Amino acid sequence: MSAIRRKFGEDYQVVNTNRGIAFSAPVKRKRQRFVEKNGRCNVQHGNLGGETSRYISDLFTTLVDLKWRWNLLIFILTYTVAWLVMASMWWVIAYIRGDLSHGGHDSSYTPCVANVYNFPSAFLFFIETEATIGYGHRYITEKCPEGIILFLFQSLLGSIVDAFLIGCMFIKMSQPKKRAETLMFSQDAVISQRDGRLCLMFRVGNLRNSHMVSAQIRCKLIKSRQTPEGEFLPLDQCELDVGFGTGADQLFLVSPLTICHEINPKSPFFDLSQHSLVNEQFEIVVILEGIVETTGMTCQARTSYTEDEVLWGHRFLPVMSLEEGFFRVDYSQFHNTFEVPTPPHSVKEQEEKSSLTSSIALPAAPTPSSPLLGNGARGGQRERLLSADFVDSTENQASRLPRKLQRMSSSKEEFWKGLKSGTPLPGGKASSTGDLPLSIQRLRSSSIPVSRQGQLEEQVQLLSLDGNADEFEVEKHRLPAAVSAIIAPNPTPIPNSLVRSRPDDNLPAKLRKMNVDR
Repeated sequence: MSAIRRKFGEDYQVVNTNRGIAFSAPVKRKRQRFVEKNGRCNVQHGNLGGETSRYISDLFTTLVDLKWRWNLLIFILTYTVAWLVMASMWWVIAYIRGDLSHGGHDSSYTPCVANVYNFPSAFLFFIETEATIGYGHRYITEKCPEGIILFLFQSLLGSIVDAFLIGCMFIKMSQPKKRAETLMFSQDAVISQRDGRLCLMFRVGNLRNSHMVSAQIRCKLIKSRQTPEGEFLPLDQCELDVGFGTGADQLFLVSPLTICHEINPKSPFFDLSQHSLVNEQFEIVVILEGIVETTGMTCQARTSYTEDEVLWGHRFLPVMSLEEGFFRVDYSQFHNTFEVPTPPHSVKEQEEKSSLTSSIALPAAPTPSSPLLGNGARGGQRERLLSADFVDSTENQASRLPRKLQRMSSSKEEFWKGLKSGTPLPGGKASSTGDLPLSIQRLRSSSIPVSRQGQLEEQVQLLSLDGNADEFEVEKHRLPAAVSAIIAPNPTPIPNSLVRSRPDDNLPAKLRKMNVDR
């Protein structure tokens, strides 16, 4: 026990499931099985009526299927009756011919069978003839044609009886049912998790060194149910998948194997939980088939597990150990299990809970930001002056924005329209060029020719209204090259040919000097 706890941890408790030892699980009332633990089907056929003649038509199989005591009784009775009948026939022939009256003392008389003068002597003659012993004292003479015909009939009948009865005995002795006695099933089935999935498991083993060729295992769930149409099926059979699709049902039965049935939405145990297992009534029939390696005959071993033989939250103890040069199987731990942490809920409840949790934990979809806003977080710190051309080109894009963003875009459009027309904007501020610095007004009105003034007026001029030079430089690098050239600190001088010859005597000296330099 201490070695097992060191191997599997202190949280695991070893449970001996031997039926000879008291078990801590609640004992349920024993109910009728469909298949016994030894594989015998607990079904009896009654009220056959005239169908019993079918057993006589298949007499050989009937004799093989009989129990050994009945088989031996039939064997002894058949030979005893045959010997008595044939001996009586030889005695009748001797009696009819008058061989019994002479008593074998008249040397001139030729009997049918020499030295047969009573029933015991006739019986001994038959046994000597049938067993081909031939002591030589009793023999058939040539003066008895009826004795020759009876001898031929005796030889044929004896061969048929010998072949029939000895063949039945040989088949019964070599019957693969006895090979099934050395195929071992665990006394209980367990339900626990394997590879993160809830599984129903049981263990099979082979006690002999000879292998089972092409061993295959199948499972049937026998449970009463009622169809939606109201039909009651008392012993409905349902297939349990133990790896038919993956080939796991094909066994290489050299060492004990644990057969696993995964409980999924296709399994009949999909809604089975630890609590509902107590109230369920079902039976799992396990069928193991294979070819006996020594005889080549097909062998089938069966067992069954009822609901009180299914342990929730248990796992089988390992029985394999590595010795020096070989693997050793300890069959004393074949039926033992130990407890493991297992969710008490059914797979259906677990899937519903996980789907509900995943639907709640879904993140909200991010709201896409508008490309017209740019750095919208800093929109309250400064305003941007865009040209009317850029505003006109973005009217179609602004119509696809939400209403709040459309109102923001429309307010900017009104600003640019006011900038071009000189109309006041909301808030009482004028959008004419008179609000700009005097040097910019001069540059727009006098330094730019009339022919190019309309074109240059459409260029984008971005001014920093909050006086932050760093932000102004950042925004400048984001503008096109044509816009950056206008608002650069050192703009390219405008050729003198483009400057209008206009008297500026009324301007201050500082502005006149600035115009001359430009």
